[in-house]
Order: sequence, then structure tokens, then C-alpha cells
Amino acid sequence: MNLNQLYYFKTVAQLQHFRKAAEKLNISQPSLSLSISNLEKELGTYLFERQGRNVSLTKYGEIYLEYVKEALSILEIGEKKLRKITSDTQGHIDIAYISPLASYFIPKKVRAFLESDDNKDIKFTFRQGITSQLIDGLKRSKYDIVFCSYIEDEPEIVFDLLFKDELLLIVPQDHPLSVLDVIDLKDISKYPIVSYEKSTALGKVTMDIFKKADITPNIICESEDENGIYGLVSEGFGIALVADIINTDNFKVKQIKIKNTDCNRSIYMAYKKNTYQAPAVRKFIKYINSTSKDIFIYDNN
Repeated sequence: MNLNQLYYFKTVAQLQHFRKAAEKLNISQPSLSLSISNLEKELGTYLFERQGRNVSLTKYGEIYLEYVKEALSILEIGEKKLRKITSDTQGHIDIAYISPLASYFIPKKVRAFLESDDNKDIKFTFRQGITSQLIDGLKRSKYDIVFCSYIEDEPEIVFDLLFKDELLLIVPQDHPLSVLDVIDLKDISKYPIVSYEKSTALGKVTMDIFKKADITPNIICESEDENGIYGLVSEGFGIALVADIINTDNFKVKQIKIKNTDCNRSIYMAYKKNTYQAPAVRKFIKYINSTSKDIFIYDNN
């Protein structure tokens, strides 16, 4: 049994005539008759009975027709849905990103992309997570594109560098360093530090920054993301080198700029290599690459 046989059966049942059905299907009448005969043999019953030049459904054919109509209808709905989500004007894009990008970069870029008449009907799904989770979801095709830090030894992933994200020092509001607006990293070495988990991408970045500054950090606790670190610093557990987040109203911290010019981390757009990308996805990748190169995103002036 194949899909063509189901279409052939439905057409003959509707027209009740093999010649007319063959003309509509643009095949020869003998080919149509043979296809229906093979279908009847496979099902083990007769679907049609002849009435002069016409044919009519047997009671078994009538039962089968209801299921064929339902099956073909579902397939047609699926085809329309698939064409819609893979369209370059009505497609769907699943993106995911690290939390510092949630309040400014992602909303700004997606809104600007959708302002084009060619893109206004494209739909997005948004998710947040840490870099390792995002890359795992990308490899499992849960996401089309992710925005994250770089991870080594991922040969099947393309990492396009977008910009450098400035890192800041945060301290409790009553901390001795809270009187400063700018600081050198070497001046933090004697204070307990709240850090990103060492297994995370940003944990590796910050440890590398400490190493380059010849600092052996006194790490007293770790968290996997900015919200956790800001909360711990707010409650006096220590100070931290972190990515900036726009809304700090819920945290009792002071943000201090760092003099060291290499105190930043790079943000990448990642997507699977050598795999099919829907037209809308390809269009969004091209748009992001053309508008986001080598900038700092947290310019709040």
C-alpha cells in the first residue's frame, strides 16, 4: 500500500467511474485499475462493484473510505503546516540564549528583524539557559540558533563571533570597595569571591582572567548564572566578576567598572554545521551576522 493508491481510491470513490478518475489523475485507465486491484488484494476484500460503466463502493469500501479521507486530510494539514513553518516569510525560528542577553540584545534584534515586511509573519520561540545546556539543545535540534559563549571541541557547531560583553565587579552595597567606581583586578585578591561554576563556559573565562591578572581567587561559593551570583553577593557572601545584567533593582549591590582592558567575554551565535536550515532561519542568521559584529551591547548612555 502506498500514498498514491489511497489518492487513487479516493478519486474513484468520488467520481464512481474509472475512466473519469484516470483522466483527473492523469494516468492511464489500465494503470489505475491495476493499482486498485492490488490495493484490494492487499486488503483482502473488494472495494468496488461495477454497475454498467460506473462503479460503486461496496460496504467495505465505504468503511475504508472514511479512514482514507481522514488520513489524507491529516497529511494535507501536515503538508500545509510544514510549508508554512519552512517558508522564508512565514517560518518559525526556535532560539535560545544566555540570560544577560534576555533584557536587551535578543528583544532588540528580533524586533528590528520583524520590522521588515518580508519578515513580519515569521514566528519565534524563546528559551534561556546556560551555554552547555544551549549547545546540547542545539545538537538535539531543539533549537535552530543559540546565543552563548564559545565551547571547544564542538566540530559540528558553527560559532560566529558577534561582540564582546564587558564584565563588571559587583560588591555588596556596604562593602569597603563600594566607594569605588573603577578598580584594577589586582585590588580584589584579598576578598572572598563568588564565582561561576567552573564547569560553565563563563566559569572558565573568569578563571582565565584571574590567571592572566596573576590572581589566585579565594572562591567561597559558585553559581551557574548571573541571578544566582548577584543574589549571593547581595547577601554578603563575597564579591564577584560577572556579566552585566540590565535590571539590578532587586539586588543590593554596587557595580564597579574594571580597568583591565581584557576583562570581557565573547558572545557567539551558534548553529549546526552541514545541516538543513529553513529559509527563515538562514535569513535570521544572515541578519544577525550583518548587524552585530564586534560591539559592546551594554552601553546604557
